Amino acid sequence: MLTVEALVDTFDLTVKAGSDGLGKEIVNIDVSRPGLEVAGYFSHYSSDRVQVLGMSETSFFERMLTDEEREDRCKRLCRRETPCIIITRSLYAPLELIEACNQTHTPLLITEDNTTNFIGRVSNFLEKALAPETNLHGVLVDIYGIGVLITGESGVGKSETALELVKNGHRLVADDNVEIKQVSKNVLMGSAPSLIRNLLEIRGLGIINVMTLFGAGSILEEKRIMLNVNLEPWEADKTYERLGLDQEKIKILDTEIDQKTIPIRPGRSLAGIIEVAAMNHRMQYMGYNAAEEFNDRLNAQIMAGGRQEGQE
Repeated sequence: MLTVEALVDTFDLTVKAGSDGLGKEIVNIDVSRPGLEVAGYFSHYSSDRVQVLGMSETSFFERMLTDEEREDRCKRLCRRETPCIIITRSLYAPLELIEACNQTHTPLLITEDNTTNFIGRVSNFLEKALAPETNLHGVLVDIYGIGVLITGESGVGKSETALELVKNGHRLVADDNVEIKQVSKNVLMGSAPSLIRNLLEIRGLGIINVMTLFGAGSILEEKRIMLNVNLEPWEADKTYERLGLDQEKIKILDTEIDQKTIPIRPGRSLAGIIEVAAMNHRMQYMGYNAAEEFNDRLNAQIMAGGRQEGQE
C-alpha cells in the first residue's frame, strides 16, 4: 500500500496542514492540476488523484475569487477520497485551503520544485509504485542489454546457468524469486526482493554474494524483461523447434514476451545457447530474422528447381 507519507519522504515535502491524513492511501497513478475546479467547474473532478496547484491556480485563487468562493472551492477540493494537495514553488498556501485541509484531514504539502518538473517526477514514481505486479520463480539476467528471464522446474539448473553467465561478464538481477511490475503497456520490469538481492543459490555450494565475488559490475538492480528462456529436461518423443519460424509467447500480467524452450541434455552449453538467444532476439528486434532468411532461400531454390524441370 502506498501512502501519502511515503510521498512526503520520497520528495522531501513540507506538511502545511492535514497531518492526520498522512496515512491516506494513494490508489491512482494519475496526477491532476485542478485549474477548472478552482474556477468552479467540478463536474469531472478526479478527486482520487494527487492534486497539484501551481502558479496559475494559486494566483487565480487569490486574485479572481471572493472570500466566499475561495472557501467553497477549498471545501469541494478536499474530499474524503482525495489523497493530498501539493503546492509547488513554495507558494503561499491560502488560509481557506489550510482550514479545509485540517477539517477534512487532507494533507496539504509544499514543494520547492517547479510545477512541470514536479508533476513529471511524481508521475514516474506513481507509475512504478502502483504498477500491477507479480512474482515468478526464475532467474533474471541482463545479457547484452536484453533482460532474459530464465525459468524451469526446480533443480533444472537455472542458478548454475546464471553463474556461468555472470562469469562470462553478464549481470545478475534476481535469482530464485523475480518481482515483476508492468510499469506501462507491454513493459515489464524485473527486480529482486531486498532479502535476496545480489545473492545466488548453488546446490551443493550454498548461497554466494555475486557482487562480493565478481564486483559491482556483475549485478543490476532492475531490468526490463524482453525474453523468456524456459529450461526443460530433454524428451526423446517431443518435437522441438528447429528453424525458429514459430514464435512462442508467454503472458505475464497483461504483457506478452517471446519465449524460447531449451531442452537440457548432457554436453549442451546452456550459457552459450542463452547468450546466442539474447543476441538473436536483439537482431530480430532490429528487423533481421535468420529463420525467415533461410526460408526465403529455400523457397527460391525450390522455385528455381521447378523452373529447370519445366524447361527440360
